[in-house]
Amino acid sequence: TMPSIFSYQSAEVDWCESNFERSTVIAEYYNTVNGTTLFSFLLLTPLNFLVLEGAAVWQVKHSTALSLLLAGIFSVYFHMTLSYVGQLLDELSILWTLAVAYSFWYPRVYFPRFIKSRKHFFWLSGITTVISTLMSFIKPAFNAYVLNCIAFHLLYLTWLELKKCNDKRVHRMAAVMVVWWVLAISSWISDRWLCGLWQAINFPYFHSFWHVLIAMSLLYCCPLVIYFDVNYEMPSFKPKLGYWPSESWPVVVPYIALEKPHKQC
Repeated sequence: TMPSIFSYQSAEVDWCESNFERSTVIAEYYNTVNGTTLFSFLLLTPLNFLVLEGAAVWQVKHSTALSLLLAGIFSVYFHMTLSYVGQLLDELSILWTLAVAYSFWYPRVYFPRFIKSRKHFFWLSGITTVISTLMSFIKPAFNAYVLNCIAFHLLYLTWLELKKCNDKRVHRMAAVMVVWWVLAISSWISDRWLCGLWQAINFPYFHSFWHVLIAMSLLYCCPLVIYFDVNYEMPSFKPKLGYWPSESWPVVVPYIALEKPHKQC
């Protein structure tokens, strides 16, 4: 008989970490714990949305923040159960988070020629995401590779924006974001492709590192996206990078503050 889609270990993907080694309830203990760490970091990224003012961006802020938080919650659920439903929720929440981000934050200057407005682009993103969601049910194990590939397009967009920007602090933040992302994707690939090696030396925890490292990358990515968006959509303001609690601290939360008058980039 077919196993229940909610059953433990019914997912197509099983990461390198041994299952139920440290708990009879949690399948992948360290992946789940660091999934909680991912969730904690994702709680910090929506703080950047507080600088955006007005009813026009209320839906943007809350939709993006909610999708980020759901991605963290579903990651914890998936690694705790390794269920088929958990796998789909984990991967599709990332897909829909990207869809929300693209719909609201993708610069108009990069729209395809046949797209005439943000509303048209919103519908294009929605239809593409729905089709991708349906295709995800065919081979869920392939989803993660596709989602990781989207990061290359985001890096390309960042490079295009940096060419227009003379603010050294922005370039430095982008460089930090890329470093965290490279470390994160290296950990993810290592866990998938070199699992036998890590199990042989009893250190199969690289996917748990991925959670922390990609969360750190997102912590820098979010204010960068808002920085560039303010330049396009709020030209009367000058976005300024800041760090909480202080730039001199070893661990900081980057954020964007809005100042008048003219933008720098």
